[in-house]
Amino acid sequence: MPYKFIFDLSRIPRFFFTEITRVGYEQGMHKKMGKTAQDMIKKFKIQEATGLNVSDAVALLEDLIDLQAKNLVEREKFVQTRKRALFLPHCSRKYMDSRCHAVFDPKIPSYICGHCSPDCLVNRAAILAERKGYDVYILPGGSCVPQILKTKHYQGVVGVACGEETKLSGKMLKGMKVVGQSVPLIKNGCANTIFNIKTLLKTL
Repeated sequence: MPYKFIFDLSRIPRFFFTEITRVGYEQGMHKKMGKTAQDMIKKFKIQEATGLNVSDAVALLEDLIDLQAKNLVEREKFVQTRKRALFLPHCSRKYMDSRCHAVFDPKIPSYICGHCSPDCLVNRAAILAERKGYDVYILPGGSCVPQILKTKHYQGVVGVACGEETKLSGKMLKGMKVVGQSVPLIKNGCANTIFNIKTLLKTL
């Protein structure tokens, strides 16, 4: 389920995410946000950068910290996995029309990247992951994940998604005993969504 608001964190320095993860994890802030979250939103001028109201900004910040905290907790287990997959959102493709050469295979279900645009975020991510031995899936939605996992039996997965999708997938992965790592979207919406390629590479 996507957020009910649109956000764009792509102009916010990457160190912000590192810092909120460090501070949040050390202080257990993903368990007790409250006033501290509002203070951080003011400090890093998140409202000005995103145009979000305070409650939406707090919700987004809470999800980002929770996501990173879970990544840290699961990291050691993830590193020990061998058979891995990367799940990418199809909405991060450069083109969402016939200019994109990706082909959808309903049997999987996933798009298969055609590697048509060198500057396409999905193409770049797919190449990086494939070089590291990952199977790559470009998904039209999170509902495709269970079907893939039931047939492919992966030990570890990296998922690129918004916070809401990540939370839902996290519960499902836990139930299937699959170790996950998440990379958040820093710009959401139905098209031209963005994630940080450096964050993805570090997570892989």
